[in-house]
Amino acid sequence: MNVLVSLIIPVYNESQTIAGLLRTIDEQTFQPAEIILVDGGSTDGTVSAIKQLTIDKPAYSVIEAGRAMPGKGRNIGASAATHSWIAFTDAGIELDKYWLENLVKKKLETPEATLIYGNFSPQLNTFFDKCASISYVPPLRPGKIRTKSIASCLLKKEVWKKVGGFPDWRAAEDLIFMENADKIAIVTEAPDAFMYWQLRPTTRSTFKKFTLYSMYNVWAGRQANWHYGVAKHYGLLFIFLLLGIFHSWIWWILIPAWLCARVMKRIYLHRYEFGIKSIFNPAIFFTVLLLTVVIDAATFWGWIKAVVNKSDSGNFSTIQ
Repeated sequence: MNVLVSLIIPVYNESQTIAGLLRTIDEQTFQPAEIILVDGGSTDGTVSAIKQLTIDKPAYSVIEAGRAMPGKGRNIGASAATHSWIAFTDAGIELDKYWLENLVKKKLETPEATLIYGNFSPQLNTFFDKCASISYVPPLRPGKIRTKSIASCLLKKEVWKKVGGFPDWRAAEDLIFMENADKIAIVTEAPDAFMYWQLRPTTRSTFKKFTLYSMYNVWAGRQANWHYGVAKHYGLLFIFLLLGIFHSWIWWILIPAWLCARVMKRIYLHRYEFGIKSIFNPAIFFTVLLLTVVIDAATFWGWIKAVVNKSDSGNFSTIQ
């Protein structure tokens, strides 16, 4: 396959995970012509670790960008790329050894394509990981990608140029870029091109992460893509609550029934990964139920924090 690819990776405080990522890059069956890692101001020795691990590997280079969010890091890396095709992935993940090969194969099979989205899956090391995957990771569908991810894609550099790069935001910068890129690119998918990333390991860390996502997405003006849908659900529950108070307590039965239906739907959508029997596993059911409530609570808490701290929204690209 006579295609030269520049692989771009923004990194920040990844000293504990960078070795795993670099190992999976070195194991790629199709090697990128250059690998550009853009450090966003790490304070934990990430840059030193990268240089030590790649000292005898000329394809690697590190750009120390100072304080930089992932979007800015990708822009800096793409600007420095010397080839017409660039692939993006993220730190803190590992790549299937056929990841880049499958992306390039799809490009060759579809010569007109200028943007190819690969696939992704969470690393399932624990029971909690399995339940977390069911709770908020898009389901895996045979022959399809879960959903579009900037951390698993290949595109012509000219697409990045025409879009104008990524916004310099802490969150949602990838969604904005992909929405704009999809409007001008010829898009296809490579369902067999997998990358794997780690989920949050505890309920507390899940709440914290979704609170941040919620806050940043509100500041980015993207409530319609997430928050309004959740609010409509709970608005309906509030009606059931009032009907239970002023009409009949029977209405209150609909509240747990609604929540259980949401959980059953999530488990059913993941049947290709975990099997339909997971619906009848009490431990899975109640852990997914707990995580569903936690994520909903984080959504509202992040929304409240974004409104209360609205004055910070103009500077939210500087928050790590």
